Amino acid sequence: MQNVTNRIRNPFGMEPPCERYVPGYGDANAHFHVIGDHPGIHGGIDSGVPFTETAPSEALQAALVEAGLFKSAGDEPTVDRTFLSYLYMCFSETEPTAAAYADMERFFDAELRAIAAHVLLPVGVRATEHVLSNYTARSADSLDMAQLHGQEIRGSGFLVVPIADPAKWANDEADRLVDALRTLQATDYRRESDLGRFIAGSEPYFVR
Repeated sequence: MQNVTNRIRNPFGMEPPCERYVPGYGDANAHFHVIGDHPGIHGGIDSGVPFTETAPSEALQAALVEAGLFKSAGDEPTVDRTFLSYLYMCFSETEPTAAAYADMERFFDAELRAIAAHVLLPVGVRATEHVLSNYTARSADSLDMAQLHGQEIRGSGFLVVPIADPAKWANDEADRLVDALRTLQATDYRRESDLGRFIAGSEPYFVR
């Protein structure tokens, strides 16, 4: 099933209870969902687009262009089968509290399930902890992001590929991510089966 919206910015009309926020951006029928923490860390409060306006986010965008998930980078990147969003989309001068994250989870989860991407790409420790805890059977305790960076983890209907926070990239992290995403796209990462042969007509019917 595909979404009918063709809007790139906030395609599902999310309206969180805050004055300034950075909603999801990208392809509503995305195969890849890049998940960040909040605008204070990964940027975008002026552009309104996740993963913009900071040097680390520019580094991440450059890697996603090279890997084929973006067609172009910038404050309004041209994405290819990709969606961007934050766990906590509101702008805050201070670190959001645990209660604030919990209150915003309903918006993030609704957007994640509406997109229903095949691959989740959590960026940084908090996003990776959340995704592993809620969408896989893997423990999120004592994460080693350097080791998890670019690794494939099977989830509950999703494939998860954690990304170390680009603010902490040092040597070959960008190249490792690009190589991992290129390799992934050469496989059947969608994990779909065509059941069209069991129903009338000649159209394929793909299910996970």
